[in-house]
This record gives sequence, structure tokens and C-alpha cells, in this order.
Amino acid sequence: MEADIYQIDVNGQTSTQMNTQDINNLDAIMTSDSQYHVLKDNRSFKVEIIEGNFDRKRYKVKVNNNIYNIQINNNLDLLIKQMGFEAGSSRFINEIKAPMPGLVLDIPIKIGDQVNENDILLILEAMKMENALSSPRAGIIKSIVVEKGQAVDKGQLLIEFE
Repeated sequence: MEADIYQIDVNGQTSTQMNTQDINNLDAIMTSDSQYHVLKDNRSFKVEIIEGNFDRKRYKVKVNNNIYNIQINNNLDLLIKQMGFEAGSSRFINEIKAPMPGLVLDIPIKIGDQVNENDILLILEAMKMENALSSPRAGIIKSIVVEKGQAVDKGQLLIEFE
């Protein structure tokens, strides 16, 4: 079984990656609802979670009186980012790429169509499942670079917006 990987960004910069085993091996003791005592490399750290948004995986953490803004991304978050479907960035997406290798089953849109967010743009069969790729934003279809029945590779350009 593949271990979960977590990318931890500190103050907007990628700082480190940890896996589930690293987290389980962390020497941390909860001292109150929001405070921890952490030992790392024979050094002691007093850690306090000042603010936390569990759904967005964002935290403001105080470590030995220094404050850090932490963003934690798991495997799925990293895959979504790699595919260009980051939350909050949908209005900037101008290309739809294949999230996985597959076969184009249907393209219910045509060049010049006005589409709304969440409209189905393409049906892709992958691993014997039909996957509906929906629009990440409202816009006009500039080009469709694949055809019904065509096999596509992961990351291959499928559709462009104006």
C-alpha cells in the first residue's frame, strides 16, 4: 500500500514533505486543546495552533514564539493542483487536459459554445468507468483538439477556452 504524502508549505513556500509514517513517528505531546510539546533532533519546541481551518487545511501556528502560516496538501490536493483544477483558481483555467489515459466517448459541446461552470464538456472512459469532465468556469469554447473515439494520454490537451 502506498503511503500518503503530505506537502507542507510554510509562509507560502514549500518547506517539506512527510508521509504517514513520519507523522506517526513525530514525538509530540498535547499539553492543552491547542498546545503541544514537540521534540525533533533533540530540540524542544513549544507549539500552539492559533487559528485553524480544517476544511482548507490552513493553520496559523506559533512555534517558540515565532508565528507561521501552514498549508498542508495531501495526495489528492497535489494531484488536483497538478491537473490545474486548484480550488479558487477556476476562473483562470484556459485548458482542460486529460486527468488520466482513456478513450473519448462523447463531446457534448462544440467550438464557440458558451458553457457555464459544471457543464459537462467531455466524457472520458478510463479503467472501464465513464468520467464526466465538467467545466471549471463559465466561458466560450475556443478549440476542441480531440475527437469522439480517440484515445488520449494523461495530461494531453483536450479543450481550450477563449
